[in-house]
Amino acid sequence: MKKLTLLFAALLLLGKTILAQQPETEAHRRQRMQWWNEARFGMFIHWGIYSVPAGTYDGKQIPGIGEWIMNKGKIPMAVYRQYAKQFNPVKFNAETVVKLAKAAGMRYIVITSKHHDGFAMFKSDASNFNIVNATPFKRDVIAEMAAACKKYGIKFGLYYSQDQDWNHPGGGAYGGYWDKAQEGSFDKYIDDIAVPQMKEILTKYGPISVLWFDTPAQMNHDNAAKIYDLLKLQPNIIYNNRLGGGFGGDLETPEQYIPATGLPGKNWESCMTMNDTWGYKSYDHNWKSTRTLIQNLVDIASKGGNYLLNIGPTSEGLVPDASVERLQQIGRWMDVNGEAIHGTTNGPFSYLSWGRSTRKGQTLYLHVFNWPKNGVLNVPLKNQISKATLLANGKPVKYKTTGEGLTLTLPLAAPDSIASVIALQFVGEPVVPAIPSVGKTASASGELGDDNAAKAIDGLTETAWHAAAADTTAWLQVDLGRACKICALALQEDKNAVKEFKLEYQDAGQWKTILSGGKIGRGVLKPFAPVTARVFRLNISHAAPGIGIKEMTLFTEEF
Repeated sequence: MKKLTLLFAALLLLGKTILAQQPETEAHRRQRMQWWNEARFGMFIHWGIYSVPAGTYDGKQIPGIGEWIMNKGKIPMAVYRQYAKQFNPVKFNAETVVKLAKAAGMRYIVITSKHHDGFAMFKSDASNFNIVNATPFKRDVIAEMAAACKKYGIKFGLYYSQDQDWNHPGGGAYGGYWDKAQEGSFDKYIDDIAVPQMKEILTKYGPISVLWFDTPAQMNHDNAAKIYDLLKLQPNIIYNNRLGGGFGGDLETPEQYIPATGLPGKNWESCMTMNDTWGYKSYDHNWKSTRTLIQNLVDIASKGGNYLLNIGPTSEGLVPDASVERLQQIGRWMDVNGEAIHGTTNGPFSYLSWGRSTRKGQTLYLHVFNWPKNGVLNVPLKNQISKATLLANGKPVKYKTTGEGLTLTLPLAAPDSIASVIALQFVGEPVVPAIPSVGKTASASGELGDDNAAKAIDGLTETAWHAAAADTTAWLQVDLGRACKICALALQEDKNAVKEFKLEYQDAGQWKTILSGGKIGRGVLKPFAPVTARVFRLNISHAAPGIGIKEMTLFTEEF
């Protein structure tokens, strides 16, 4: 009987291995991604021995984010490793952290198992530079977090720095090594540290739902393939787009920003901090307001993305009070409005001046940031409506439909000062106005090869208009075909070249300025007082060579 059991187990393992090696079907991919696409909200945790110096080295506050202190402060390996002896987070309680996340409405957690400093927050046989062997704490934090997540029904994910490692010879180091002890073979580091540790975290802690890689500057295909092959140990795992070596991953990861129009057709996750650092810094008190955090969550969900919001525990193992306070406040909002976030898809509207929208089946959730003082809310939706209610109290909302859309009559006082939600039951597929600028006639001061002006208004972030290579000024113009009432502009650059720009419109042959701006970078969304015109122009007056605009989008007012 024992032999039969062992044979069955071996055959089962072989079957799983063969299955894992087969090309993934679209049905399996949808199933694998389903929980993630329904979650919408997760917790990122950056924690390690960098919380000991907490941003200060040799009596000086080191600029930059807390977990990069070794790099930015050029701390020698032998000196940095001493922080491990001071790392004794006896106040850490995994269940407290997981319950905090769950109460805030978060559905998954991603914690740093090893960051760029090379310190493992788990027991590793590949290196003694880990929390069990090198600290007085001697507890495996990853094991405790995995158990707590399982207990409270939270999906468990891990961050692992596969490329940069400043404490193992040969590991990657942004800007180059500053200590001879860091020198060595990158290939050997991959084989001796990264691959064995990846195997450890994928086999020791039960189901791993997410694997978060980072900064793949040196990863070639062969090195990345060694790590990618290990993901088969967790057939349902989701991994991000930062492994390197040509492996695209399952999701895009805009960092510290929200794409102005989302990333249509892609799974994406905006990872963001509550203050200005990921790892704990004792003097970073630049906390975002709860209003900003909730509206970020709504904004991201309305564009079909997930919000991975960070906490950076202290060297004692405590979540900073400011983070706890904000997560508790988010949780109270989610207790009332969570159904308008969890399990939703992006809303059908390209832009709403008063807020955002999400969708779940035949229900549209209108998230009103700017409650109308006159109690009248215009919604550019032409569908038949069967019901409209306030999510906060279930009270009905009066509505009427016109040829232009839907008008709601609201109470004069908003149910919530940050974001009030109205649930609309509608019939059919949403009928909403098209974006007025997409696909219209475009021209430019100059073009580089096939990257013509039309590629900046095609609705695709994969394409871009590029000015002539040496240009430091340029313009991009769009003719809407007819006069439209425009009230907002979204821009996304290909590179960070633009320093100053203006949005202008043509009036009786003259160009008039609507707004001025500075850097564009990864995306800006700028509302303005409505302007009715047919021709608009992005006038770039100061830029570095390499001007490129992925998307320029103009939005209309509701009606």
